[in-house]
Amino acid sequence: MTSDGDQEAARADLQALFKEAVRAVSPAVAMPQTLPLSPHGRTVVIAVGKGAAEMMRVAQLRAKDAALEGLVVTRHGHLPPGGARWPGVEVIEAGHPYPDENSVRAALRALELARTLHAGDRLLVLLSGGGSALLAAPAEGVTLADKQAVTRALLQSGATIEEINRVRKHLSLVKGGRLAVAAGHAAVTTWIISDVPGDDPSFVSSGPTVADTSSLEQAREIVARYGIAAPEPVAQALDDPANETPAPDTLGLAGAETLVIARARDALAAAGELARDLGYQVTDLGDQLQAEARHLGASHAALSRRLARDGGRRAIISGGETTVTVVNKAGRGGRNMEYALGLAIALDGAPGISALACDTDGIDGTEDAAGAVVTPTTLARAAAKGLDPARHLAENNAYLFFRELGDLVVTGPTLTNVNDFRAILIDGTAR
Repeated sequence: MTSDGDQEAARADLQALFKEAVRAVSPAVAMPQTLPLSPHGRTVVIAVGKGAAEMMRVAQLRAKDAALEGLVVTRHGHLPPGGARWPGVEVIEAGHPYPDENSVRAALRALELARTLHAGDRLLVLLSGGGSALLAAPAEGVTLADKQAVTRALLQSGATIEEINRVRKHLSLVKGGRLAVAAGHAAVTTWIISDVPGDDPSFVSSGPTVADTSSLEQAREIVARYGIAAPEPVAQALDDPANETPAPDTLGLAGAETLVIARARDALAAAGELARDLGYQVTDLGDQLQAEARHLGASHAALSRRLARDGGRRAIISGGETTVTVVNKAGRGGRNMEYALGLAIALDGAPGISALACDTDGIDGTEDAAGAVVTPTTLARAAAKGLDPARHLAENNAYLFFRELGDLVVTGPTLTNVNDFRAILIDGTAR
């Protein structure tokens, strides 16, 4: 049997691994020390995403005495304590995961700023995950309500983030490289904290300054494949050749510089190093795992059981972005909580195995928790409280399940985002 002391030690180690993973991809660690300032003209900085305020803060420090002007667009509640204020910088909090009126205002403001630039000026764009919703100017004929409806349907369909963003790019005035095009003859540099598996910069925040390789035809096919009942204006927009994304050689995109400065691989590397320091043999499954969250949890439970039979202390770490097919629109929970509950059910109280699954931005789905912890006593404690884990999972209510057990991981916004982080710790001596 796993003792209470062993379980608490495992919890502490899991929390330490998550904290180290987040630290390694924070803007203060990841952003280059030298800012690409325009030597003679203006430097305008547009920071977009869940890490936007922290990226702007670090940019201001890196700029030293140089004056920066620009825009910060982040999710409601993702400003640092005390807010964020810099001379010449406008701050807008907008909706996520669904765009709101502020998302539209922010996108139009970003385009307006870019259009003020000339040859000799520089546009520095600081991107982190979440920007697809935060920066949303619907294509001609498409309303915000239309955009919200199709976004909601896609997010609940089980589609991958790449598929969702292929559609979003073709319903936008700012995504798919259009922000860079608006900057005209100015130099464009983009630094990216990547939250997408594979780290293709054109999919982070739907690539407002990065050339797009997808097409309207692909967007239409995705909508059809997942049975999305798109509003008529959306269907018409996806049939309109005017909504094809700009070609890579378009002015503004040609010569644009893009650098991915932090990714899930960096978070896993840092966590893996700490796990080894703590005495665990590490199995790193990589940073590109994509599957239905509950199914991946069950698969990792089977792997954990096999490794436990070998004895010793083991750590399994992984990243990526799982998906959730929502059947209960009123359910509460995110993909990491669904992964954790699927894992717990499949482990069925196996001794010596504890786990953590969290979103590195501190918010799993739309809830106030980053994710959840699983211990060997998860199901026993649930039974004592009259909780049915299978029912909670079937009804997309993993958040309510872990909240009742006191097993949510609550960090608040971390001001960075490289997507999911999962760690499973195994004590092979427990029986």
